[in-house]
Amino acid sequence: MKLRKRNFKKLSSNQDFWPSFTDVMSTIALILFFLMLLAYIQNIITGSNLELAKKQLETARLEIKKAERDLRKIRDEYERTREEVELSRKALELSEKEIERQKEIIAISNYELEKLRAELQNIAVLRLDILKKVKSSVEKEIGRTNKEGEELVTIGDNANIIINESLVFPYNSYEIKPEGKELLKHLAVAFEKILDDENIRSNIDAINVEGHTDSRGTAEYNRDLSVKRSTAVVNYLMRANPGLEEKYGRYFAATGFSEFRPIAVEYTEKDREKNRRIEISIIVKDSNIQNVIEKYLEDTEEMFEGR
Repeated sequence: MKLRKRNFKKLSSNQDFWPSFTDVMSTIALILFFLMLLAYIQNIITGSNLELAKKQLETARLEIKKAERDLRKIRDEYERTREEVELSRKALELSEKEIERQKEIIAISNYELEKLRAELQNIAVLRLDILKKVKSSVEKEIGRTNKEGEELVTIGDNANIIINESLVFPYNSYEIKPEGKELLKHLAVAFEKILDDENIRSNIDAINVEGHTDSRGTAEYNRDLSVKRSTAVVNYLMRANPGLEEKYGRYFAATGFSEFRPIAVEYTEKDREKNRRIEISIIVKDSNIQNVIEKYLEDTEEMFEGR
C-alpha cells in the first residue's frame, strides 16, 4: 500500500511540469508575436512618416524654386525700374537744358521781331508822313475848309487822303468844278515837292487815285462813274503841273471802286455824301517791306544755325 502511494505522487509531479512549460512557451510566443506586430506597425508608421516627409520636402523644394523665381522677377523689375529712373533723370536734365535754350532763342527772337516791327512801323509812318505833308501843303496854299466850312482834305482811318466828292464834282458828274480845279492844282504842286525827295521817292511804288460812289444806281453805272472821276483827277493833276507828269507821271494810277467800299452806312444823305469821295493812297514798295522781312529771316536763320 505504501509503494503504490509513492508512485502515484511521482506521476502527478510529471504531469504538472509540462503544462507549465507549455504556458511559458505560449507566453513567449505571444510576446514575440506582439513584438513583431509592434515592429511591423512601427515600420508602417515610420514608412508613412518618411513618405510624408518626402512629400513635404518636395513641396518645400517647389516653394523654394517659386520663391527664387519671384525673387528673380523682383530683381529684374528693380533693375528695369532703376534703368528707367536713370533714363528719366537724364531726359529731365536734357529737357531742362532744352528749355533754357528755347528761352534764349525766344528772347532773341522777340528782340529781332521787335526790330522788324519797328522797321515796318517806320515804313507805315513814312506813308502817313507823306500824306500829312501833302495835306499841310494844300492847307497852306488854300486853307483848311471851303466857304461852307467843309474840310478840303482829310486823312482817313486807312491813312488815305480823302477829298469830298462835292468839292470836286457836281452830283452824278465827272466834270471838275472850278473850286475843285484850284484844289487839285495845289495837290499837284505838293506831290511834286514831296516826290523830289529821293529818300521818300525810293519807298513809293505808286500813288493811286480812287473813285468811290454811293449805292444809288447800278453797280455797273457807279463803277464807270467812279473810274471816270478818278481818271479826271489824275489827268487834271498832270495838266495843272506838267512838271509832275514829266518827272513822276509813272507813279500815278486811277481806279474805281463803285459803291463797294463805303465809309458810312447810308441811312441819311450825309452818309451818301461821305461815300461819294476821291481817295489818294500811297502804296509803299513791296520790295522794301520784303527786304526788311528777308533781313529778319536771314538773321533768325543765322541765329538758329549758330545754336
